Amino acid sequence: MSEQSAAEAPRAARQIELPEHRYARELEFLAAYDQGPRPPGWRMTPRAVVLFVCGSDDEPLRAADGGRLTVSRKFVGDRALVERCVVTLAGERGLLLVGEPGTAKSMLSELLSVAVCGTSALTVQGTAGTTEDQLRYGWNYAMLLAKGPSREALVPSPVLTAMVRGAVARVEEVTRCLPEVQDALVSLLSERRMSVPELAGGDGADGTVHAVPGFTLIATANLRDKGVSEMSAALKRRFNFEEVGPIADLDAETALVRGQATAALERSGAAFSVDDAVLEALVTAFRDLRSGRSAEGWEVERPSTVMSTAEAVHVAASMGLGAAYLSDGRDVVRTLPGHLLGTVRKDDPADHSRLLGYWDGPVRRRAEGGAPLW
Repeated sequence: MSEQSAAEAPRAARQIELPEHRYARELEFLAAYDQGPRPPGWRMTPRAVVLFVCGSDDEPLRAADGGRLTVSRKFVGDRALVERCVVTLAGERGLLLVGEPGTAKSMLSELLSVAVCGTSALTVQGTAGTTEDQLRYGWNYAMLLAKGPSREALVPSPVLTAMVRGAVARVEEVTRCLPEVQDALVSLLSERRMSVPELAGGDGADGTVHAVPGFTLIATANLRDKGVSEMSAALKRRFNFEEVGPIADLDAETALVRGQATAALERSGAAFSVDDAVLEALVTAFRDLRSGRSAEGWEVERPSTVMSTAEAVHVAASMGLGAAYLSDGRDVVRTLPGHLLGTVRKDDPADHSRLLGYWDGPVRRRAEGGAPLW
């Protein structure tokens, strides 16, 4: 295998491309498109960052060199929310995206970070096992034993790397980290420096790493995880909070589910063939169960499981895969109840009866009202 093909092999094997690779052309275009003022260390202007995330409304943009490009819409949500996020990052303040699971908080944080600094990979995944070292630094112990504490033996965390580069670091599910681990972020976000005592002394260095202009941090937290490890008041004050809610518009959510499910099936080597009417029924059911009220205004008992857009995408993809690989003449809509049941039973067995109540309520009333699909 040639050197070039060997280098390309890992890219070809990826199931999901990083946004910096998937949208490389748009990022390059927007960096040159708007030559207005930009904060220190930013790859493009704040206005261009908003354009990258929200798209150009299917209108081609013209760059100064005559190039034209239509920027795709990547985040289906409130543009004002994105603008507030960009302003927060421009002020080098921490940004905390909160919301129910499956509302694209992680995707939004990826898009913002890659537009601002060119990479979304400076990420720490918060879990109950996340340690303070993963937010600060560790050591290459073989080199540490051989040569003692040195810059070469230091293993920087993604956060420390972002500080040195003047980039955006990301902490996913910050409330799943233990409180003492979360507290490591307090001094970083207020003092904008990190102490490395082991490096102090010998060569006159004070062992302090200072953040380069442009450094900031985006964290995400699920509202359902609020009680896992509650953030301290001191840490909360270091962030601007922005809540990412469910998609308000039925058509926009249906289009997103269709697009995401189609992409998932393409990765599986199949074509997405679920009828638009079936897809709309799926999204409508999710919206009814999520809000506790049907589109007609009928009351619906909400399941404890989060009926997110992300879950709707998984169900749509599963229906599409069944239609593509296991088709035996059955109408694909007949598989919808089983997939819905598999979704709602994740948290509470009683959700089974709540789904049956939805079937005996709004679904039956729609069928009796003459809606043939229902």
